Amino acid sequence: MIPLVIDTDTAADDCFALLVGLLDPRADLRAITIVGGNVGFDQQVHNALLTMSLAGRSVPVHLGARDPLEREWVSAEDVHGDGVGGQRFEGELTVDSESAVDALIRLAAENPGTLRVVCIGPLTNIALAVQKDPAFVTNVAGLWIMGGSINARGNITPAAEYNIFVDPEAAAIVFGAGFENVTVISWDPLTITDTVVDQARLDRIAALDTPLSRFFVRANAATFAFDLAGGIGGSTHPDTLTTLLAIDPSYSLAVGSYRVEVETQGELTRGATVFDWRSSDPNVTAVERIDGERFFDYLVQLLAQ
Repeated sequence: MIPLVIDTDTAADDCFALLVGLLDPRADLRAITIVGGNVGFDQQVHNALLTMSLAGRSVPVHLGARDPLEREWVSAEDVHGDGVGGQRFEGELTVDSESAVDALIRLAAENPGTLRVVCIGPLTNIALAVQKDPAFVTNVAGLWIMGGSINARGNITPAAEYNIFVDPEAAAIVFGAGFENVTVISWDPLTITDTVVDQARLDRIAALDTPLSRFFVRANAATFAFDLAGGIGGSTHPDTLTTLLAIDPSYSLAVGSYRVEVETQGELTRGATVFDWRSSDPNVTAVERIDGERFFDYLVQLLAQ
């Protein structure tokens, strides 16, 4: 089994990514760490606990940074609503007393060279771990990051993808930290080409009529409507894909080596990611294309449980 930590701003697709970590038999999910991002921080914690309860699994949940390193938090509630379609977890809301940053550092030190960290929110917690313990960089087996755009198309601004935009300083620290293995799952072109759940696919999920498929349909509704109105053709699922690729990279059909730098100063380009394909000193492997049909089949099998 593959030891994982999922660092998340839990809403909609993040919840489905957690289901991958919780239910895929190849994954040994050691912890969930929460970072400020998509929706209100306490709502994110609730959403993670709700997802665990529906999966019938429990792993430690650690609270991390509520705010970016240097900037005010920017919400994506206009996209996700509360992230779960108004569903409520009625159990006892308990979290671990250890902070997310300390948990990341400890788990990496306890599992040197084997712990895979899935980063599907802003990179604030990861940057803080780098700053607090430089050995974190060499202790982790690698990072799987949902963020940025190879082709400079944004989803929060014309130039920036949300996770990087929210805390560009943290992203710059992480990409510059010297991690040996960083895999990036980008917004453009990958997400909007290969992870779209259109109406026909959504109908197939709804027809499963399981607790998890019903959870998916309801939690996904706000994002589906937002993306459809934006001309994408359905909801997008890069966070789920990122977690799956950390477990099974065989879904990738094309990858490239790039040097990624993050714009932190530009007024119009805050959070833009520059993927330099010419660099002789690459710092990431970017997934450029996946088997979208196989990915969707995996999602259906996951939700059929």
